[in-house]
Amino acid sequence: MAGQGHVYTVDEALTHVGFGKYQCFVLAYAGLGWVAEAMEIMILSFVGPTVKSEWNLSSTEESLITTAVFAGLVVGAYAWGLVADNYGRRMGFLGEALVTAGAGLLSSFSPNYITLITLRCLVGVGLGSGHVFLSWFLEFVPPSNRGMWMVIFSSFWTIGSVSEAIGAWIIMPRLDWRWLLGLSSIPSFILLAFLGFQPESPRYLCLKGRTAEAHRALEKIAQVNKTKLPNGKLVAHRSTLPTGERAPPELVHLLSSNGGNKTTEGKSGLSLFLMLFSSKLARTTILLWLLLFGNSFAYYAVVLLISELSSLDTRCRSPLMFSHHPQDANLYIDEFITSLAEIPGLLLAAILVDTAGRKLSITIMFTLSCLFLLPLVTYQSNILTTGLLFGARMCVMGAFTVSLIYAAEIYPTSVRSTGAGAANAMGRIGGMVCPLVAVALVANCHQMTAVVLLVVVIVTSILSVMLIPFETKGQELSDTSRLSSSQFLLKICINFDG
Repeated sequence: MAGQGHVYTVDEALTHVGFGKYQCFVLAYAGLGWVAEAMEIMILSFVGPTVKSEWNLSSTEESLITTAVFAGLVVGAYAWGLVADNYGRRMGFLGEALVTAGAGLLSSFSPNYITLITLRCLVGVGLGSGHVFLSWFLEFVPPSNRGMWMVIFSSFWTIGSVSEAIGAWIIMPRLDWRWLLGLSSIPSFILLAFLGFQPESPRYLCLKGRTAEAHRALEKIAQVNKTKLPNGKLVAHRSTLPTGERAPPELVHLLSSNGGNKTTEGKSGLSLFLMLFSSKLARTTILLWLLLFGNSFAYYAVVLLISELSSLDTRCRSPLMFSHHPQDANLYIDEFITSLAEIPGLLLAAILVDTAGRKLSITIMFTLSCLFLLPLVTYQSNILTTGLLFGARMCVMGAFTVSLIYAAEIYPTSVRSTGAGAANAMGRIGGMVCPLVAVALVANCHQMTAVVLLVVVIVTSILSVMLIPFETKGQELSDTSRLSSSQFLLKICINFDG
């Protein structure tokens, strides 16, 4: 260890300079990316029923508007992850900053149904870059309290959701859905305007062998935060584990067959993707995909069930009593109230994430969400239904937030955006299937079946996260030469051998 006394890693540098004004600037831009994504997703709850009425669409055609967005998200999440890992995190921002901004604005001028779903699909492709904002911010945050800061970052999603609900409440009764689509693209245009001012991740630069640039980036962070970097030389990673024991060669070179000093510069998209299915990552990747699929399915099911139950509950109880207009103010009120549920959900996640850990936090919040959903297997009063959905959305949002943090932490820098992007793409498939299955069941008065299906999906997610062998609470992020959880693997091997 004596020879390493005058070197430090990016994580050690970030710990030394601390979280300060510089990270706040990064948080503001990355957070705006999530505000933009949340607004474009939440808008589906309001535009669908109105367009269905105006253009005389069937329930299936209405659901396809949402499905088209999520189909674009599936493609975009994986594609922008590859872009971010090969060409830099800032290039990954182009999805929301350029594609979503342009397609979102153009969709407000859609002359017909086909044009609308095509442009909304392109909006989804752009929104697929949302996870890059999370990975980028993550790489600027010191390991200590990283979970708390990532939960704070996730609060921007709630800001976007609540803002969209308020905007729909104000705009839809007075203007129409086209105005809502157009105005909701404003955050994406702001991202585009400030794109050129955003720094590249020093961790990414270090990984790519651009250590001098990474050092300058860290010096800038220290300068803005009014601190200094530690003495010594910046290195990409240490060759030993925190315990001082040298890692076995199979762990050190797990992600790079050419040795630890090589980077993934120039790796093809297929090569990066196949890394996720290496012998040590395959199990984690598959379980993480199941977790994100269930997370996304559950979150969007709860969000969409709010509008479906608000509009169709009376009809399913008694067709003679049914009378509903797609712009009924009750819909906007219910959406606004349940959007506020995400605030206590984030607070709950913030309390649990750095104390109970990622895995236990997800398990606790998913279990609570099931308890809120189970009473909905039978018809309840409107007030009780809204209250139960409020609780379910609170817990699902908390679990979703911690799951996204976990997905970004568990992969090493070399494939972090690709891994998180692939997991997010699988999650988006859950969001894409959701309106065609769960919401369609409610629309056809099969509320009990829909709720039971939702609970089964959540229980599957709980089992998935319990089977993932790694906990990332308080751990440094890993770079290309080892798994993000190689420390855990080594400790497990040592324990078994002992």
